[in-house]
Amino acid sequence: MQLPVMPPVEPMLATSVPEIPTRAGMRYEPKWDGFRTIIFRDGDEVELASRGGKTMTRYFPEVVEQVRAQFPARCVIDGEIVVVRRELDAQPRLDFEVLQQRIHPAASRVKLLAGQTPADFIAFDLLALDDRSLMAEPYETRRAALETALASAVPRERPRRPPVDGLDRGRRRPPGTGRRERGRGRPPHPRRRQPVDG
Repeated sequence: MQLPVMPPVEPMLATSVPEIPTRAGMRYEPKWDGFRTIIFRDGDEVELASRGGKTMTRYFPEVVEQVRAQFPARCVIDGEIVVVRRELDAQPRLDFEVLQQRIHPAASRVKLLAGQTPADFIAFDLLALDDRSLMAEPYETRRAALETALASAVPRERPRRPPVDGLDRGRRRPPGTGRRERGRGRPPHPRRRQPVDG
């Protein structure tokens, strides 16, 4: 594997604040209840790295296969691995306890759980694409590049499917100011905020 951004990479982390910032130039996103993960892909080589730099690749084979099918051939993407519980007559919800059970030393158990409780990956930042590092670019530039890259990676006739959900749709309005705040399977709190020029 040879990419313009190589592991280990320390991701940007959420910071607790007493009130939600409302100044211009902010983007608001949910704080997902999962494993913060940076995905490194160079052709068929895929590495899932935790926020501490440890490999998680062997624990999530279903995510690795979908990265090969849905992500650009050479990229570094920051996001979150989650397990979404989807039950009849109920809103989808994140299940961190089930996600924790996916970390198991036995290969047979890993394979079984990958089928029983498949994980999703939610992407929210593009750190490198092809031979170009985007680490020094503003967040708004990286975000736009991420959306374009993911949309271009999968042909229209082959729709995107789990376990890679693609984008966390960050928004410019503070949470609680819109009419449709809940009911989409997202955690209503807490929130991450990100300056678009940062």
